[in-house]
Amino acid sequence: MSEGGTGAVARADVDEMVARVRFGADGLAPVILQDASSGRVLTLAWATPEALRRTLERGETWLWSRSRGELWRKGETSGNTQAVRGVATDCDADAVLVLVDPAGPACHTGEPHCFHVPLDGRQPDESAPYAAVADLERVIAARVAAGDPESSYTARLLAKGIDTVCKKVGEEATEVVIAAKGREREQVVRESADLLYHLAVLWNVAGVTLADVAAELAARRRGAG
Repeated sequence: MSEGGTGAVARADVDEMVARVRFGADGLAPVILQDASSGRVLTLAWATPEALRRTLERGETWLWSRSRGELWRKGETSGNTQAVRGVATDCDADAVLVLVDPAGPACHTGEPHCFHVPLDGRQPDESAPYAAVADLERVIAARVAAGDPESSYTARLLAKGIDTVCKKVGEEATEVVIAAKGREREQVVRESADLLYHLAVLWNVAGVTLADVAAELAARRRGAG
């Protein structure tokens, strides 16, 4: 693996990979940048063969700026870099999907992603509920990094140790069961949200990530086939 992110590809394989992509008459191919953890689409951008080559070789996002007419590394000035987790093409090989772990906001406006302007009156994230747990995981990590028990409920809970965190998970799971037994739909929703939050805190304490759990689920799905 060469310089950079987790998804770097051996140099000897890169030319063959780039050659499989059908770039347009202008030498560009559209690139969809997607958060590998949350599944949220971050940005639609463009790449030349050289930009794709650098993305594959270095394991970080490189693109082509149509306005400046030059190659650029995502986060070069802002620090909001993107480590590459995987690269794929569509069925026609004329568009590229890059799965990334973003180190900060993807949009130059400071928004987490570029698709934050609603056309139909609904906020885009309202249609992306799958991203909620990944967002929660990152918020909890930030609270841990802050390290101040007085700064948030999360920090205070973590300061009490794993026994307290485990107890809260058990309590919230019981609340979900009681609400479900009572056919209290809205209460099931609220208690489930509490359970997911406390479970995410427990994951942090145990050194487990959402990606670890997702990988286990994926393995089970493959095994069930």
